[in-house]
Amino acid sequence: MNKIAAMALLASAATTAVTAPARADDVRIGFVTTLTTGAAVIGNDMKNAVDLAMDHLGGKAGDSTLEIIFGDDGFAPETGKQVTDKLVKQDDVDFVAGYIWSHVLLASRKTVLDADKFLVSANAGPSQIAGKLCDENFFSTSWQNDQVPMAMGEVLNRQGVSSLYVMAPNYAAGKNMVSGIERTFEGEIVGKDLTKWGADAQLDFSAELAKARASGADGLFVFYPGAAGGAFIRQYDQAGLKDELPLYSVFTVDALSLPKLQEADFQAVLGSRSTLQWDPSLENPANAKFVSDYKAKYGGYPSYYGAQAYDAIMLIASAVEAVGGDMDNKDGIRAALEAADFDSVRGNFAFGTNHMPVQNFYLREVVIDEDGTWTTQVVETVYEDAVDPYAAECKMK
Repeated sequence: MNKIAAMALLASAATTAVTAPARADDVRIGFVTTLTTGAAVIGNDMKNAVDLAMDHLGGKAGDSTLEIIFGDDGFAPETGKQVTDKLVKQDDVDFVAGYIWSHVLLASRKTVLDADKFLVSANAGPSQIAGKLCDENFFSTSWQNDQVPMAMGEVLNRQGVSSLYVMAPNYAAGKNMVSGIERTFEGEIVGKDLTKWGADAQLDFSAELAKARASGADGLFVFYPGAAGGAFIRQYDQAGLKDELPLYSVFTVDALSLPKLQEADFQAVLGSRSTLQWDPSLENPANAKFVSDYKAKYGGYPSYYGAQAYDAIMLIASAVEAVGGDMDNKDGIRAALEAADFDSVRGNFAFGTNHMPVQNFYLREVVIDEDGTWTTQVVETVYEDAVDPYAAECKMK
C-alpha cells in the first residue's frame, strides 16, 4: 500500500461517527483530538471531559439534541486535516472543536472556515491564528501559546532568577513557548535546545540535561506535554538536578503526568511550580462540579486539556441554545459565541477582539491533597484579564 493510500485509510478509520448517513435535525459537533499513539493520554482526557459535559447537558442545548463525532488526528497534521475534511464534507458537522497540536490546527483550519463552519480550539493556540490568520468564525477556549510562558517569565523576574536554560520540542507550539518566555524574562537565556517532535518524538534528554547542568544557569525552563513530559521529569529527577538546577515548566507537570510520577515516587516534582489559566483548586461552582464529577467518574483529577474541552462544549451549547437550534443563523451563533454566556470552569469568561480568551493566569504548585494524591493548587495570580500579544495583528474579515 502506498503512503497516500495508507494515510487516506487511516483518516477514514480515525473518525468515529455514531450517526446514520442521513442528516438529522440534531446539532453535530466534530471533535478532533489524538486517540492513538503515545499522545492518546491527552486525547482520552479531552474525550472524557467532552463526555462529562454531554452528561451535564443531558445531551441537549435548549430543545436541540447535541451529537459528538470524534476524530483521531493520529498526532499528525496530514491525518488531522483528512479527519477534519471528513467531518466537514461527509458528516456535515455544524461545529469543529478540539485540536491539541498547533501544527494540526494550522493544517486543518481552512477546511472548517472555508466551509463557513465554526471552529473552536480547545487547546492549540498558535500565534498565526491569534493574529494575521484570525477569523470571525474561529474561537478558543484555551489561550494563545505565548501567554502561559509569558506568565512564567514574570514569575521568574519577581523571584530574581537571572539566567535560564531553555528546552522545548521543535514545532509551532514549542517555538511559541520559547518566544513567550523570551518576551517577558528579563534575565539571560544561556542555552536553548529544540528537540525532535512528532510520532517519533525525542524522549531521551540526557545530553540536553548535561548541557543545562554545565551551563551554570539559575534555572531550567521546559515545555514538554504528554508522554514527553513524564519522560523528562523522570530523567530530571534521576539526574539529581532539583537543588542544583530548579525546574520551571509549562504544560509539563499536570494531572496526566502526576499519577505516574507519584507512583514512581519522584519527589523532585513536589513543590515545583508552573503557570496556567486554570487549576482544579479554582473556587467557582462550575469548576467544583466539573472536578468532583470527573474524579467520581474517571478516578482521578482532570487536566487542563479536559477543562478546556469541557468549556468548549459548554460554549457551543450556549450558542446553540441562544439561536433556538437554528444553525442557518450564522450571525446569531457568532454573536452568542462572542457573548460567552456559559458557566466556565475558570469563573468569568470573556473573549478579546481576536476571539482568544481574556483571562487570569496563575502560579501553581505541586502539592499533596488530603487523600494523599499529588495535584496542584494556585499560589498566586500572575496576570489579571490578560490579552494575548498578537491581538493587535488581528483584522476580522
